Amino acid sequence: MKYESTRGNSPAVSAAEAIKRGIAPDGGLFVPIEQVTLTDRELQNLIPLSYTERAVLILKSFLTHYTEEDLTRCVEAAYGGDKFDTPEVAPVKPLTPDTAVLELWHGPTCAFKDMALQILPQFLVRAMEKTGETSEIVILVATSGDTGKAALDGFADVPGTSIIVFYPEQGVSAVQRLQMVTQEGKNVHVLGVRGNFDDAQSSVKQVFGDKDFSEILEEKGYRLSSANSINWGRLVPQIVYYFSAYADLVRTGTVQPGEKINFVVPTGNFGNILAGFYAKAMGLPVHRLLCAANANNVLTEFIQTGTYDRNRKFLKTLSPSMDILISSNLERLLYELTGRQADKINRWMTELKTGGVYTVDQDIREKVSSHFWSDFASDRETLDTIRETWAQHRYLLDTHTAVAIHVLEKYRQATGDTTYSVVASTASPFKFNGSVAKAF
Repeated sequence: MKYESTRGNSPAVSAAEAIKRGIAPDGGLFVPIEQVTLTDRELQNLIPLSYTERAVLILKSFLTHYTEEDLTRCVEAAYGGDKFDTPEVAPVKPLTPDTAVLELWHGPTCAFKDMALQILPQFLVRAMEKTGETSEIVILVATSGDTGKAALDGFADVPGTSIIVFYPEQGVSAVQRLQMVTQEGKNVHVLGVRGNFDDAQSSVKQVFGDKDFSEILEEKGYRLSSANSINWGRLVPQIVYYFSAYADLVRTGTVQPGEKINFVVPTGNFGNILAGFYAKAMGLPVHRLLCAANANNVLTEFIQTGTYDRNRKFLKTLSPSMDILISSNLERLLYELTGRQADKINRWMTELKTGGVYTVDQDIREKVSSHFWSDFASDRETLDTIRETWAQHRYLLDTHTAVAIHVLEKYRQATGDTTYSVVASTASPFKFNGSVAKAF
């Protein structure tokens, strides 16, 4: 399996090289050249397996430069032992007769980013071996809160690497900030940015795009890479938990084999829900992917209108990990839906960079709508949802998951769709304890 850039101006590379680089030399994002699909029989075979066994089966289709033994070691190092506080790794908890919660926050930093950032360092170390890399890999990360700590924890003292995390100084929760600035490790560095997440993310991308600077670093024995979801090695592990959730639902008899379900995903940078799109493209029976946004609802507007416009006030909300106006992974979706027309991606991304807005063709807008539905929740609606969910079901939500629950309610009211739905719960409620307490 080779990987190509969404911008079309970089040579195809192996999975190991794509993971090591993080972002393509032309500024695009790496995507697999070939379509991966699973047969009905292969889906059935996932049902009795453990999470780690399911992970190996999914990952080996994409990461063909790695042996099955490589992947088994990576998976066991990431999810085995006591890294996660439940043997299920990503348990599915029933909430109502037609809704379940996929808990993705049982890892060491209590956020869904652990699902990918515990295994990305394992991928990267082996990628360095496979490509004969002798330079030290310097990981640059922009974070809206959760990615930073998860990346720091995953890469702490990993041989041959250093990691530098940039976070918006006033844009993360107190717990998120303390998790980052107290991280131990000889190779970790944390910097607060006077600005918002988009400022941090744009600046990091600018560093990646500076070829002269990269050449200076390489002369001194350093190479840049990323642990944001622009790195394919960060995105591909997230595909696994969509399949795992479905397998668990079939195993318990909650849904029948082949029965379609909805996934509801609180979304900022579009990586988490994009993994769901790839799972659907692989053959997972998904009816609709619900993109749940907060008041920074640039993605909701895009899905509803086909226009992406970041020219708006940046709002600080009670769900800070979603306070994002430039959703990087949308580029991968558009590349897939346009039939891999790099010229269109280059035009739209240039328009976004220069004017802050672009509008996709009508046929692309219709394709987006065929897979996705979107709405948003205000802070008041978020708090009300936390309080009401506890009162009705004795289940405690964090602010981001509450956004998803509220958007699911709006979807059902707007469409009348009664399809069984799984809500991706992206953080422990105790990670945002101030806001959760405020709800009561």
